[in-house]
Amino acid sequence: MLNHVGIKLNGLGQRTSSLHVRDLPAQALMHADFSDPELSAAKSLLAKADAVVIATPIYKAAYSGLLKSFLDILPQDGLAGKLVLPLATGGSQSHMLALDYGLRPVLASLSARHILPSIYATDAQVSWSELQGLQLDTAIQQRVEDGVQLLLDSLSILRPSVRTEAELVLPC
Repeated sequence: MLNHVGIKLNGLGQRTSSLHVRDLPAQALMHADFSDPELSAAKSLLAKADAVVIATPIYKAAYSGLLKSFLDILPQDGLAGKLVLPLATGGSQSHMLALDYGLRPVLASLSARHILPSIYATDAQVSWSELQGLQLDTAIQQRVEDGVQLLLDSLSILRPSVRTEAELVLPC
């Protein structure tokens, strides 16, 4: 889903950067080694963003522990002034509320300016094929398009005097 958001944003002329938390050094992340240059670079990239699209799998009614480890190394105001669009995938609809009850409070505690409505897809709503890659069903595709449009509309309302090209970070 995150790739679809990135492609859509790029197609609309937005500049995006990707931050794959799984590529950060595990030892530094787990020990909150603030002196680690890769963690510092990741935090710096996030600090420059106008908006953040966060993607995570939901498993056993919780978002990724890896994502939580990354969010834990951010300063208390690490998302201050930023719009956040949460995305998640999970095995069933029963895990959908993990975004609202688990992730949203953490994002709010990091001073996110506005957390947009989450987009959640079940495994049945996404498919993979060698020829076409990841495919979203029609309902999820529409929610992604609506979420991207809401993100762009919110950016233009909140920052009307700032450049029309936003820097968006897509951590996953």
